[in-house]
Amino acid sequence: MEKKWIVPFAILMLASILGVFTPAAPANPDAKPIAPADVAWMLTATGLVFLMTPGLSFFYGGMVSRRNVISTVLQSFIALGVISILWVVCGFGLAFGESIGAEKFGLVGNPLTFWMFNNVGASTHEALSPTIPLVLFALFQLKFAIITPALITGSFAERVRFSSYLLFICLFSVFIYAPLAHWTWHPNGFLRNWGVLDFAGGTVVHMSAGFAALAGALFLGQRKSHSAGQAHAPANIPFVVLGTGMLWFGWFGFNAGSALAANETATLAFLTTNTASAAAMLSWMFFDGVRGRKPSALGACVGAVVGLVAITPAAGYVSVGASMFIGAIASIISNLAVHWKNQSTLDDTLDVFPCHGVGGIVGVIATGIFANEVGLVFGKTETFFYHLLTIIIVGVYTFGGSYLLYKVTDMIIPMRVKEEQEKVGLDLSQHGESIDDQIAITEHNERNGAKSGTLAAVN
Repeated sequence: MEKKWIVPFAILMLASILGVFTPAAPANPDAKPIAPADVAWMLTATGLVFLMTPGLSFFYGGMVSRRNVISTVLQSFIALGVISILWVVCGFGLAFGESIGAEKFGLVGNPLTFWMFNNVGASTHEALSPTIPLVLFALFQLKFAIITPALITGSFAERVRFSSYLLFICLFSVFIYAPLAHWTWHPNGFLRNWGVLDFAGGTVVHMSAGFAALAGALFLGQRKSHSAGQAHAPANIPFVVLGTGMLWFGWFGFNAGSALAANETATLAFLTTNTASAAAMLSWMFFDGVRGRKPSALGACVGAVVGLVAITPAAGYVSVGASMFIGAIASIISNLAVHWKNQSTLDDTLDVFPCHGVGGIVGVIATGIFANEVGLVFGKTETFFYHLLTIIIVGVYTFGGSYLLYKVTDMIIPMRVKEEQEKVGLDLSQHGESIDDQIAITEHNERNGAKSGTLAAVN
């Protein structure tokens, strides 16, 4: 019996039992009527954002070594289960419940407001979802909460213990993601009341994941292969292309869905999202060519994702022309950031900080510059300077908070795998599976003394 799995299993069973005794939310007779077109679009957008996490699995999984494909894919995919349950139990309340603290300086929501979705029903909510059921709004926001911790995994791929990772994403979602969502998107959140614009998650999703990734790469240290200067060969470039396509497709729901209605803002966000990604993909590839490199499928895919990241906070606020510039310039800056990272000792395995962290920062700055009517180019300085202040606040809080959570997690369950586990690969050592043939499993068993037909555990 593996004792380390008893606690999470017991917690899940307890939550399930509590769910049986949680009454369904009653209908609100005073709620505004539902707009069927908005409901149809938001159901579609929610499904599109869901697709992004499997897309991220392929995107990351194709870039790691062959011994770590399954573990990397699962680290993203498992977030669908872990965060879905956590969101129902307390996550949605922490992010969007009644503010604890000053009315216009909300720091976090009261988890009891929507504990176990007790008040999340099919009626509209005046402040959060005026034309769609509150439960649909909660489902849409859930998909953002899922993909954020999944994004972080690329920074410490190939060296993190699976059980400790599960604990970390729970802590991150409660103490980092939920407060950021409250600050930015809740009507009483202090960033929102400062006039900070984050249409679909430049700060809440990408900057937070980027800075948490930077903290994770520093905390876990370099892989043995990285410190030894060994070349890294991606396992499957077609996986990366497939994952990019799924991310690009799902991002239309991510950004256009953040309008929360089937309207002109959603259409604008759809257009700017596609344009920025296209410009960024080409910009990355052409910039590589200018620097003497061959145009690569991997570079085109990374560039496209950087464009998607950078346009996210601005998608519904800027013109299509501005979106083209945002995508192109963000791609160049992230490309340079990847190059500078590669010259350092930092082992951010899949360049999460240079792409999502830096891309998110560029997007937030660009929003403050180009946002229609309130941006710097329209003669408004207040919004721009609040955006700069937001970058500092979010960066410090997310990096410092995440580093602390890594330490706490490591005290409970050591985060870094043993040297032998890293050498064998996490697919076999953590999950007992391999994309290679039976020979790899046989060799693994021989090294660890397992009988034929079984798989030796290396924990």
